[in-house]
Amino acid sequence: MPLSEHEQRQLEQIEQALYREDPKFGRLVRSSDPRVHYKRKLVQALIGVLAGAGLVAAGVVTRHLYLEAAGAAVILLALVWALVTWRRHAARVRAVRERARLVAQGRSAPRSRPQLGWRARMMERMEERWRRRQEGDRRM
Repeated sequence: MPLSEHEQRQLEQIEQALYREDPKFGRLVRSSDPRVHYKRKLVQALIGVLAGAGLVAAGVVTRHLYLEAAGAAVILLALVWALVTWRRHAARVRAVRERARLVAQGRSAPRSRPQLGWRARMMERMEERWRRRQEGDRRM
């Protein structure tokens, strides 16, 4: 449920007072906010696109193909980074909204397993196959 305007203002005043009283703790709290990281990564990607465009422009002016290629690569990498960042952020927002919807309906939100790396998932699958093989051998 979203906060009312009055509650939102009170929350902002509390945050500002916290930052004034203990700036170190305020920076720590702000740095753990995922929206701050999302915005920072998008700004960095924008800077990458601008730097790549500058390299492309420099390559066109100086007629050096390697500058144009490097600029295009920087632009491509920056755009991919922005897209990946946006998709991760959108997935988190969807998960939070879904969890809030389930809680609002009176159902408990499903517990998600911690994200495993590809090696851990592969080992988990191999162990499961080994277990099935062993159980199959015992039945015979």
